[in-house]
Amino acid sequence: MFTKYIKASLAVLSFLVAVSCGVNEYSLESPDGRTCVKVLSGERLEYSITHDGSVLISPSAMEMEFVTEGKVLGRDSGKMRVRRRSVEESVEAMFYRQAEVSGKCNEAVLSFGGWSLEIRAYDSGVAWRFVTDGCFASDSVVVRGETEEFNLPSDRMVWLSYSVGKDPYANAFQNAYTHQRVSEFGTESSLAFLPVAIECDNGVKAVVCESDLKSYPGMFLKGTEGGFKSEFACLPDSCYIHPARCQKKIAARMDVIAKTSARRTYPWRIVAISDEDKELPVNDLVYLLAEPREGDPSEWDWVKPGLCAWEWWNDWGLTGVDFKPGVNTETYFAYIDFAARLGLPYIVMDEGWSARDDIMSLREGIDLDLVRVVEYAASRGVGVFIWAVANVLDDKLEEAAAYYSGIGVKGFKVDFFDRDDQECVDMVYRIVEALARHKLMVDLHGIYKPTGLNRTYPNAVNFEGVYGLEEVKWASPKSVEYDVTFPFIRQIQGPSDYTQGSYRNATEESFRIDWHNPMSKGTRARQVAAYVVFDSPLAMMCDSPSLYLSDLPCSEFIASLPTVFDHTEILAGELGSFIVTAREKDGAWYIGALTDWNSREIEISLDFLDAGREYSLRSIEDSPDSDLSPEKYVISENTVASGDTLAVPLAPGGGACYVMAPIR
Repeated sequence: MFTKYIKASLAVLSFLVAVSCGVNEYSLESPDGRTCVKVLSGERLEYSITHDGSVLISPSAMEMEFVTEGKVLGRDSGKMRVRRRSVEESVEAMFYRQAEVSGKCNEAVLSFGGWSLEIRAYDSGVAWRFVTDGCFASDSVVVRGETEEFNLPSDRMVWLSYSVGKDPYANAFQNAYTHQRVSEFGTESSLAFLPVAIECDNGVKAVVCESDLKSYPGMFLKGTEGGFKSEFACLPDSCYIHPARCQKKIAARMDVIAKTSARRTYPWRIVAISDEDKELPVNDLVYLLAEPREGDPSEWDWVKPGLCAWEWWNDWGLTGVDFKPGVNTETYFAYIDFAARLGLPYIVMDEGWSARDDIMSLREGIDLDLVRVVEYAASRGVGVFIWAVANVLDDKLEEAAAYYSGIGVKGFKVDFFDRDDQECVDMVYRIVEALARHKLMVDLHGIYKPTGLNRTYPNAVNFEGVYGLEEVKWASPKSVEYDVTFPFIRQIQGPSDYTQGSYRNATEESFRIDWHNPMSKGTRARQVAAYVVFDSPLAMMCDSPSLYLSDLPCSEFIASLPTVFDHTEILAGELGSFIVTAREKDGAWYIGALTDWNSREIEISLDFLDAGREYSLRSIEDSPDSDLSPEKYVISENTVASGDTLAVPLAPGGGACYVMAPIR
């Protein structure tokens, strides 16, 4: 499990700077000298972080407690031996927001005899992890707990998602953000899942994240008197099968968090740092610190992200057809025909096609010929994803992967993990690895935030772990506000399957909950813009083909948008208020803008376009009366060039989307 620094996908330049022996204090600066992490060893191991001299994290403990041999790493640790180097690395990213991810940092390995703490200071944040390599006599260990404190110098404002429910450690990791003072979070029962954003002095933000989560539980945060401390789900002691979906659920837990190898690296703890909010959605530390993939990019050329036609959100909502829509062959033929007409590469067959307890069997009582559906889809140039409950798939993983790959299925949508304890994390890796061997992509739902798995296994093309559009089917969420919040926080961890594309668009006042005919809050132009703003390599067109075909200009605009890009930057934005994202693919530029319930007009400089070239401009913008009729929009064409200014009009809850292609 040790990180392999030299891979086909990774170029590294490493320069040994210094070795220090026997010190109790060590400071490491970022390459630009603005961020400093200081580590103190002694009775307890502590770190602190400053940025431009301002304290982001006050002295905070870090330790790991093991049942094995009663060891506690980070307590009474004594003096440390320090090995320091500078690192420059360039990663050829696959199916990501950037084609290449570069990182430059100063690294220090603080050794304590058989174990060490690796620390990296980047211009964009600080990361650290524990490494055990010789401090145990046995080959395996039991971890009782890990303490990572995040003490703050004052009662900061924070943005966090509460983990709620009967068992807050077992949930879908989907909740709105609460903006409050850290003191209001509480110190007893309150629990938040990562990432969590902290507002610091002078507009600086610090976001707590993690990367390279493997065979270990994910980190939650619990309130303390002065900030946060880590919490982890303990291993299951006993489980039961819930009858509704045969989902495996936890009945009781042990009092330990992991059973693992004695020699290993543990997950990276990250504090991402930004001077401006617009830096946050393109912070790449989680991806950069994840374990690299095996093999050359050519070995993964069968992974082809793209847009999907999808039936569950719109409740198989076809109209004007001469058959009864539902989980049947005729319905899926219609979705395939729709996908082929718009040039969409995939359809998703969601819950209802398979037996509850057996992924190798069809559900009883449905008129579905799966092989025929897959063959028909292939004849129309469309691939098929099929849905599964995680543990039900895991029960027959090899058999299912081999069979469904053999009949031509392109991938699985695997759902209802709803945990991030070590046992569940191991299941995620087991499923993704098996599907990769059988050349099957995977869209992970009901799952914890991504932690770089999409770098290790590029067939992991998307993740839920987001308070997405499904929420409107059963509640009235603050989705407009969430849409301009999560890109600055959750998106640091990786892509999100938000499932946008609603064509029943409502104001806050006209919105109503309707399971069968769901609607979204905000404008239709907003739904289009979301395809550019949200990182989503495998993206859904969530609404009914019947609705999409009733507005072909808008639908064809969506269908023309790529889902993977060569370059991404945020042109403007403010956490919780608005965002303007620009992405480049093969020389063309795509801009998406979203606002909260406040109308805005934002001026954007087009200086990023190549000088001396003209670009065709296609746009979808809110109409003058979108505040009252949110389904209305204006579609137009024009030409632009570098140096021009683009005026972006946004209605309340609105959006705008632009495509700029060089004129040959």
